[in-house]
Amino acid sequence: MIRLEVDRLPSGAIPKPVWLWWSGTDATTADTDMLWQVFLRRFDIEHTFRLFKQTLGWTCPKIRAPEAADRWTWLILAAYTQLRLARPLAADLRHPWEKPAAPNKLTPARVRRGFRHLRGKAACPAGAPKPSRPGPGRPPGRKNTQPTPRHDVHTVGKPDTAKRPTKRNQQVSSPRPRRTG
Repeated sequence: MIRLEVDRLPSGAIPKPVWLWWSGTDATTADTDMLWQVFLRRFDIEHTFRLFKQTLGWTCPKIRAPEAADRWTWLILAAYTQLRLARPLAADLRHPWEKPAAPNKLTPARVRRGFRHLRGKAACPAGAPKPSRPGPGRPPGRKNTQPTPRHDVHTVGKPDTAKRPTKRNQQVSSPRPRRTG
């Protein structure tokens, strides 16, 4: 166990000691410095996952196959990488309650707000889309011959998996007498 104490906090609050657990037995001063810095970086990781889930929609789609979940995760990571690479190009479109930030310090959410204005700055390698009509689809009255595959969700059952008696061969009697009348 490592106990960290600070002399003062930037907010002026009373500092409380922080207890960190480390599995090593011989912590040096450099190890202790690394541990408290890693402890502070956990907020960055938590905010990144929050951005993935809430803003980029990582958990929104109802995915049917594990391969599709992997592809969706890679797409989310590609979108996050684009936001990080567009940071120096994006304008700081901030809410009235937010403080101005330097262009190299914009958060991914702020870059996302200014991302729509980047299209005019970037060259478009694709040509104009060709007009097309939707396909004919399945003829009316015809059944679907390729139903969507469904995958069972793994649920943990109770430890007692013995077959319970049904009404037909019920062996357990009720403690109350049956009403007849």
